[in-house]
Amino acid sequence: MTILYEKVTIIGLGLIGASIALATRRAGVAGHVTGCDSGDNIADEIASLNLVDSFVADAGDAVSDADLVIMAVPVGALGALSEQIIPKMKAGAVLTDTGSTKRSVMRDVAPNVAPHIHWLPSHPIAGTERSGPSAGHATLFDERYWIILPLDVPLDVVDHFASFVEALGSLSERMEPD
Repeated sequence: MTILYEKVTIIGLGLIGASIALATRRAGVAGHVTGCDSGDNIADEIASLNLVDSFVADAGDAVSDADLVIMAVPVGALGALSEQIIPKMKAGAVLTDTGSTKRSVMRDVAPNVAPHIHWLPSHPIAGTERSGPSAGHATLFDERYWIILPLDVPLDVVDHFASFVEALGSLSERMEPD
């Protein structure tokens, strides 16, 4: 497969984030996958599972040179996280989330969005009853819908991200926030 993003940073390495990391590596669509998680003693677990190419504890440092940043954290944490990382993201980078609610996510993240990045909310419709990094698996998104909210993002950026989620095994679907 072709590299779609040179560097992907995933913040939050529970079931969804860990599965994105594994599926990204399986598909070979990222030159480098960086993981970030604030969980207690999680760095050793992530290293033992070989989820990512590198682990960075500080979210701001983790996103500084990423082409795609995926916030795979609880919906209630997205506002504060986006406020912390957006100023440190490089120009042209894509920011997305994996939250299951979109209006609240947009409400919480929108005040922090800056013109130098592309904010592209999304939601993979996949999961299991398990949680944590060890629950992740590369096939979680296979044949599962991944909803993308294009908002006012340029079509080529949306298409590129859709190609990424499809490479992870998902069926991309574009929808309006409501």
